[in-house]
Amino acid sequence: MLLQIGEIAEQIPQIPPNSKCEFVDHIFKSNPQLQGVVVSDNGYPVALIMRIRFYQQIGTLYGFTLFMGRSVELLMDKDPLVVPYKTPITEVSKLAMNRKEENLYDYVIVTHEDQFFGTVSVRDLLLNFAEIQALAASFLNPLTGLPGNLSINEYLVKSLLQDQFSVLYIDLDHFKAYNDTYGFKEGDRMIQSTAEILKHCTLRLGGFLGHIGGDDFIVFLSDYNYLESCETMLREFDAAIKGFYLEQHLQQQYVLTESRSGAVEEIPLVSLSIAVVTNRLRKFDSIEDISGEAARIKKRCKMIKGSCYIDDAKQGKENEGIRMVTRGC
Repeated sequence: MLLQIGEIAEQIPQIPPNSKCEFVDHIFKSNPQLQGVVVSDNGYPVALIMRIRFYQQIGTLYGFTLFMGRSVELLMDKDPLVVPYKTPITEVSKLAMNRKEENLYDYVIVTHEDQFFGTVSVRDLLLNFAEIQALAASFLNPLTGLPGNLSINEYLVKSLLQDQFSVLYIDLDHFKAYNDTYGFKEGDRMIQSTAEILKHCTLRLGGFLGHIGGDDFIVFLSDYNYLESCETMLREFDAAIKGFYLEQHLQQQYVLTESRSGAVEEIPLVSLSIAVVTNRLRKFDSIEDISGEAARIKKRCKMIKGSCYIDDAKQGKENEGIRMVTRGC
């Protein structure tokens, strides 16, 4: 898939600023499909001449006599949209659509290393933008609308290259028992509510939130400033979870559900577990190493009653470098 504007740019003629309008007329008549020419000075685009406006001005009562033998500077647009090669197509689409109405269908000029590279028509721009949007939608989790595993893997790889990173693996404990008791529709509603809580906390951190699938989420940060947000996630989740249970279950703090062996068991209410992996104490060589460390920490989370997070901060010999914060429902 093409993502950078330069990848869809096409070559069109460029002329110097001292060119005569009659030269532009000759170019257009020789290239009936051509919609514009670029005016460049030492290779850098300084203006744009679009066919339709050129002939609108030339075609006035005295336009041909007035302009044809004179410089294109009288007719050229000196403020076209110019973007570097690596600008994302999605960003250029927004810039192009924010232009004045009379410039809406003008070419977008693309530069590379401060030299004219090519142009992109609005038609090609919108076609590629639509393709990108459709593909992006296919990578989103349909239940929460959050980025899925493709984006998550990209962020995992990116984390390995950063001086500082924190990866928060988040999931719901005892979620299956809730689904079995209240049904999949309510289970989906709980996952959506959890996603909203995590989204708000992640936005405040300037991080990235992804939905691994089911009741598993992940947050990426470019620093170690997660402590307060973990507390907020736990606090807001524990407050929200009360709205998903009948009063009877809230009072007894469990639901009765059948285990895989067929026996009826008392299963605690759903809680939130956050396993935090950072690179402050160790170096990770692969995304598998990060995932493996997260699995190890998350296993300890699962052994704790109630919502909690565990990170790799040093805190005495008892926890062997693990910090634990728990909350009851």
